Amino acid sequence: FSLKELHSIFPWLVESIFGSLDGIIVGWNLRCLQGRTNPTEYSVALDFLDPSGPMMKLVYKLQAEEYRYDFPVSYLPGPVKASIQGQVLPECSLYHNKVQFPSSGGLGLNLALNPFEYYMFYFAISLITQKNSPVAHHVSPSNSAYFILVDTYLKCFLPTEGSVLPPPSSNLGGAIPSPAPRSPAVPFTSYGMHHTSLLKRHVAHQPSVNADPASQEIWRSETLLQIFVEMWLHHYSLEMYQKMQSPHVKLEVLHYRLSISSKHHGSPAQSSYQALHAYQESFKPTEEHVLVVRLLVKHLHAFSNSLKPEPLSPSAHSHTASPLEEFKRVVIPRFVQEKLYIFLQHCFGHWPLDASFRAVLEMWLSYLQPWRYAPEKPPQSAEPLPRSVSEKWAAFIQENLLMYTKLFVGFLNRALRTDLVSPKNALMVFRVAKVFAQPNLAEMILKGEQLFLEPELVIPHRQHRLFMTPTLGGTFFSSWPPTITDASFKVKSHVYSLEGQDFQYKQMFGTEVRNLVLKLAQLICQAQQTAKSISDHSAETMASQSFFSWFRFTPSEMNGSYTGNDLDEIGQDSIKKTDEYLEKALEYLCQIFKLNEAQLTQMMMKCGTAQDENGKKQLPDCIESEDGLILTPLGRYQIINGLRRFEVQYQGDTELQPIRSYENATLVRLLFRLSSVLNERFADQMDVLCSREDFVGRLCRYHLTNPHLIQKIRYSPMVKDRTSQNWGPRISLRFLASYKTLLSLLMIYFVASWFYIGPVGCTFIILIGYFLYAVIMTFFSEGWKPHED
Repeated sequence: FSLKELHSIFPWLVESIFGSLDGIIVGWNLRCLQGRTNPTEYSVALDFLDPSGPMMKLVYKLQAEEYRYDFPVSYLPGPVKASIQGQVLPECSLYHNKVQFPSSGGLGLNLALNPFEYYMFYFAISLITQKNSPVAHHVSPSNSAYFILVDTYLKCFLPTEGSVLPPPSSNLGGAIPSPAPRSPAVPFTSYGMHHTSLLKRHVAHQPSVNADPASQEIWRSETLLQIFVEMWLHHYSLEMYQKMQSPHVKLEVLHYRLSISSKHHGSPAQSSYQALHAYQESFKPTEEHVLVVRLLVKHLHAFSNSLKPEPLSPSAHSHTASPLEEFKRVVIPRFVQEKLYIFLQHCFGHWPLDASFRAVLEMWLSYLQPWRYAPEKPPQSAEPLPRSVSEKWAAFIQENLLMYTKLFVGFLNRALRTDLVSPKNALMVFRVAKVFAQPNLAEMILKGEQLFLEPELVIPHRQHRLFMTPTLGGTFFSSWPPTITDASFKVKSHVYSLEGQDFQYKQMFGTEVRNLVLKLAQLICQAQQTAKSISDHSAETMASQSFFSWFRFTPSEMNGSYTGNDLDEIGQDSIKKTDEYLEKALEYLCQIFKLNEAQLTQMMMKCGTAQDENGKKQLPDCIESEDGLILTPLGRYQIINGLRRFEVQYQGDTELQPIRSYENATLVRLLFRLSSVLNERFADQMDVLCSREDFVGRLCRYHLTNPHLIQKIRYSPMVKDRTSQNWGPRISLRFLASYKTLLSLLMIYFVASWFYIGPVGCTFIILIGYFLYAVIMTFFSEGWKPHED
């Protein structure tokens, strides 16, 4: 094919592979393509899209001719789309000199991208646009062709060892030129003093872009990273984005928009109005999206940690570091930190309260632990002690203080609203507590908070320049002497650049957060008691199973109570895991926040005070009042989340309770009428017999008295002044209407027929046996009612 033909089919080919931007064309569906299910297609796709494969060779071939391809602005992430449509240029250099007005008859704004940018834009955004495509349940995102390609591209263009491989030469000139600076096609204001690209020194100011091979590798690396970050992380509201800008930039944007709206051009104002509404669209990242972002975070830590240590000899300082080494030095704070922080905040605030949050949690914890991806190996020791965090990471922790402190508070608020009896939720609390309990980490976070809370140094002309966004030099400290760039200044710059100067910081080791930790500790104790109660209940249920269990007859059906719970199905192994996770999490929280053992002991004793006489069932948290038990807010939370419950029992006249599913309705009504006639006719005689103090009186009371006369523990809140009615001695034949009783009698008569015992003789034997049983039981208890056992 000629270059013109390749140029014309390139957009179609890219769309055929990655799908259309509107999601209608699925393309190769790389997210669902796995080697286990489709080995041939999987290997062909990876070979074709490999950094040294045919597709990238085509990209480099077109790159040499400086072709441009239009990418619609309407499909960019919400903040970028709205700002460009409002004629405010984003601060990311990726969009500079690329925005073009539509041609005559065209619709919407476009970005003029070179082939490499166009290919990577489609590759990155397919993770977002194709999220509604059908995905099989058995597909593992980490084994998909898309996930493998992301990892391959990161290793190729952001190498941890060596340098970026040069692009394959497709022309006689050798190197492929990087895009030359172009004049802006549209007059734009800017969000502010944007970061200057690292290419400023190495590419843009050089007479020939082909003269420096290092500029080629850094250009592709920076472009790839910017595209991934913009497409995957730049999703949040305009208000939150503008909050991170300095006040003078907000004023500049406001004045510019007022000037735009004052003009008599309808299209810019209309597009700005439509852009404002674009921010109201909710962004819901998928679990696969989060897993890909975690892969990016882990690789960037490894990439940044592969930075060569600075030489100690003075002569070595005279040599300028390579562009790739400088890129490693600033890759996380300049390109990733801000957008990842806001992305995590969005996930913490909007992700459902279920176990799928584990993906977000692990991504956050991966970012918090750059030492896990450092090249040095931990020293081998005989005892598996937790690895202490080295002091060399103090600068990273201080410059990412909000990642540790504010997001930890966000996690606490989520944990307080989740059911910790679930093993998956308990595991998440354990994971966070374990990470923050690493030796020396809490001390370094506390040191960072102390640096932030230090009073300002009185230095002339510093106050009005302290927390401005970086200047064109690309650093906060370019215009200041080295003595002023202290650690306190770095921490304050980090916090105020992310949250604004009016941010009210909440100390992680302050009183308010400590109270939240104590509430979580109390919730952990309650969850442990609940898990133990469920375990004991399950063990009792298994032990009490009998021949009649397949008829669904249980003791709870006979006394009218409901004791079922969805947590009963999690199994003994899961309950054991839950207890282990919660116990270790509580231990780690005590280490982090120096919790007093006396407080925990008192808390655990308080958790056990609401148990019944067997020490197994807990009532929700209540307070005593004149009207009886009243639920506290904690008690309502416990009921809503299934942590505790009242044992609901029928407390009225047992003869008038509703007909149950295990009873015959006709027999219930007939036996009730018969019982009523007998009780009305022999009421006086039964009173006389039950009032006797001899053995006959005790035997009659065992059969005829009301069980509500016996003092019982209250399992539900009830009015204190309610007086239980004394129904007096009476006969109740309702137990004969139970299918279980009828089936038992039928089987007894059936077995008796084998021994040639007729129905009359069998009935007589049953009555004699029952009488002997009643006489024996009378000696031990007067409060049981045999046909309710």
